[in-house]
Amino acid sequence: MSAIIKFDHVNKYYGKLHALKDINLEIEEGQVVTIIGSSGSGKSTLIRTINGLEPIQSGKLEVTGYDLADKKTDINKIRKNVGMVFQHFNLYQNKTVLENIMLAPRIVLHRDETENRQEAEKLLEMVGLSDKGDRYPKQLSGGQQQRVAIARSLAMKPKVILFDEPTSALDPEMIQDVLDVMKKVAESGITMLVVTHEMGFAREVSDRVIFFNQGEVLEDSNDPEAFFEHPKSERAQEFLSKIITL
Repeated sequence: MSAIIKFDHVNKYYGKLHALKDINLEIEEGQVVTIIGSSGSGKSTLIRTINGLEPIQSGKLEVTGYDLADKKTDINKIRKNVGMVFQHFNLYQNKTVLENIMLAPRIVLHRDETENRQEAEKLLEMVGLSDKGDRYPKQLSGGQQQRVAIARSLAMKPKVILFDEPTSALDPEMIQDVLDVMKKVAESGITMLVVTHEMGFAREVSDRVIFFNQGEVLEDSNDPEAFFEHPKSERAQEFLSKIITL
């Protein structure tokens, strides 16, 4: 496998706050990587640098062959390849579910309209919402909206999909439906980076678990089961002891 994302001595600051401290990571194509850690540890900042939502101050960050630190890089070329699912859905409230999914492929990829609709309908079926295409986001539950957001991201056929705490804004009974869709996405072979507090998902689905603490990678394990059973660092042990793992 080849690395599709490379962090090389990446640093990120918010004023005097050193949010990402000398990050060195390589994410291989097809990997499902879960990033866990306490709130404010820098997890979301890390994945938001990958599609340029957060600029880095030093180091080198390559995504799908493009160098984000190079001012000549067209960020839109990266965003064609990198999908993102946010905590709060970010759907267009004035467009139907089907229109939300079809919009970016129409504008960015200039996809044929018939093909675009067919792809959108397939994705709605995949996320279990084939009967909701003509609804508007406000007519759906939070969990349903998040599944639409996943379908919308997949519609661009990205090489990488980023999930920024996709279940944290949902009612508990909605979470499992979203996690089940994410499992389907993982099975499709797409590269996934998932910031989450869902330890059961991290343990079951991940190829790799990264434990983040105070802007640093404290542990990076290619054996999620071993990490959850026997974390090496005291900080990871403390973190896992305070949460329920499945």
